[in-house]
Amino acid sequence: MEAGIVGATRDPHEHLGLDPRRVSKYLRKQHGWDALSVRSIWAFGPDARGPNVLLDDTLSVDKTVLETVRNSVVQGFRWGCREGPLCDEPMRSCKFKLVDATLASEGIYRGGGQIIPAARRAMYSAFLVAEPRLLEPVYSVEILAPEDCIAPCKKVLENRRGHVTRSLPKPGTPYHVMHGYLPGMDSFGFETDLRCHTQGQAYVMQTFDHWSLVPGDPLDTSVVLRPLEPSPTRSIARDFMIKTRRRKGLGDDVNAKKYFDDPALIAKLEAYEQQKLAVDEDSVGKKHWNY
Repeated sequence: MEAGIVGATRDPHEHLGLDPRRVSKYLRKQHGWDALSVRSIWAFGPDARGPNVLLDDTLSVDKTVLETVRNSVVQGFRWGCREGPLCDEPMRSCKFKLVDATLASEGIYRGGGQIIPAARRAMYSAFLVAEPRLLEPVYSVEILAPEDCIAPCKKVLENRRGHVTRSLPKPGTPYHVMHGYLPGMDSFGFETDLRCHTQGQAYVMQTFDHWSLVPGDPLDTSVVLRPLEPSPTRSIARDFMIKTRRRKGLGDDVNAKKYFDDPALIAKLEAYEQQKLAVDEDSVGKKHWNY
């Protein structure tokens, strides 16, 4: 989903998800949505002002019957946004479109007990097929240190996947103020490590700044994770996902096939995965050939 919309759904001054008129006006003017797309919004998730959106894009489905299960579909959508299939963590910046639905003619078979889990499974399968990525928090770091400690501070920050954006002298003092960014996963023990490399002369303050994509594909099964060894850049996302799932007592296998019931869909997914694997191998071979 568009980054601007994600930010607006968390902005208390926009009130998106609470006032339909403001939602329509904002999306049409700021992001170029047409009136039909805006009217098709069913809900935001995982709450009324969440960073995910559900759209009704159905054409051949009886709208009268579909409206009877709308609340159940929205509950399944918000449940899925609250507990994503990768790490059982909330989703962010996802747009889901309901393109088709086959509903029973008897109302007793369209209850919440049947619709809510089915909607959640459909969300999970669509999410996993769409090449998902992990997001990690990034902290804004402010380091106060003497001039002779600038180089050790930069080295410590770079070893933890961070970087310095600017360094300025503090007027009237022998100190420099360095500003930079540090991934949240590598922030544990950062202050202790910094003080060890500067003999306790550096002081640091960390605040949350933004979310950033974790390098690599979390569903790349070709990645080999070795214990007690740092993962290369292309394996960081897979490493984070597997370790988080193990910490929560979840299995290592994350695959969209377990959310499909139709054998034809499973066969199509397997064919797509084989085609994608062949393309990846071909691209890797070309890179080695160029080198």
